[in-house]
Amino acid sequence: MSWWDDGGDDSDEDEPYGQYDESSVRLRPNPKGNRPRTKVRPTYDDAPTGWVTNVDRGRFGVLVGDAVITATKARELGKKSVVTGDTVFLAGDVSGEPGSLARIVKVAERTTLLRRSADDSDDVERVIVANADQMLIVVAAADPAPRTRLIDRYLVAAFDAGLDPVLCITKTDLADPTPFLAHFACLDLRIVTSRADDVPFEALHEVLDDKVTVTVGHSGVGKSTLVNALTGSSRATGVVNAVTGRGRHTSSSSIALQVRDGGWIIDTPGVRSFGLGHVDPANVFRAFASHAIPVLPARDGIPLAQAHDWEIVDRVAAGELGPTGVERLDSFRALLTGMGAEDPGTE
Repeated sequence: MSWWDDGGDDSDEDEPYGQYDESSVRLRPNPKGNRPRTKVRPTYDDAPTGWVTNVDRGRFGVLVGDAVITATKARELGKKSVVTGDTVFLAGDVSGEPGSLARIVKVAERTTLLRRSADDSDDVERVIVANADQMLIVVAAADPAPRTRLIDRYLVAAFDAGLDPVLCITKTDLADPTPFLAHFACLDLRIVTSRADDVPFEALHEVLDDKVTVTVGHSGVGKSTLVNALTGSSRATGVVNAVTGRGRHTSSSSIALQVRDGGWIIDTPGVRSFGLGHVDPANVFRAFASHAIPVLPARDGIPLAQAHDWEIVDRVAAGELGPTGVERLDSFRALLTGMGAEDPGTE
């Protein structure tokens, strides 16, 4: 044996790279200079919370305590929407100081959700407002003329969202709203009327106190004027085009405003159409008669065409609702047809 031969097993020498062990491995440094991301994410259950008052081009006004701070949406939320009315969890700088920016890291479970789609055949929904208690539907008695079928759509959207609808008729000094209100005689609707020279503050505060109310209405009906009177804000107000009879859009985004004597109003942009492609057709019944829920709902496997035990069909057939009842039934059938559902008024 040579002096350099220790008599040991030199089988490793015969294997490729056998002379190396783990200590010889060189680790490539992290080019980003930071630690690998962990799959464990914080729950943020103990994070400060706030209430979203407005959304503007990727920035969110969030009410924290008595102050509104500015926040952005955290990357981990992905495509999850954040809308006016959401209760959110915050991280980062929540001081509200000039130049500060918090992050919305979590959205609390929503109790109600008002949505609309582009049209009745489009089931892609657009979320408008979260966590409201009721919907104030503002319609003018004249200038512009009231649109019954648009109100029907608002009612369907309210019931689908879980909101209590309230109908507010403005400009009653220009026209008598009685003929228009006859269309809704078979609904148990709360109704408030208003004149340009006499806003019914007492009646409206009774409706709005301690509630979160989302307002909807056709452009030009006086919705922003009403909101300004109740909140002391200065939302832009518009006029009605004398040629087309249509109102001009003055609000471009939803914003929550505090009512002077309590409660919140979420003012939404005026719209001329309100798609219901996302709505379950079974929920359409509730917008047409106070006892219009089918005894055998469609969701239990019974087609809507077999559900005849609802008030408006019986009352129209008996002639109790007169011409307005027939028009209302026609509106109902038009909605179902547009949504691709069966007509429950036919055998």
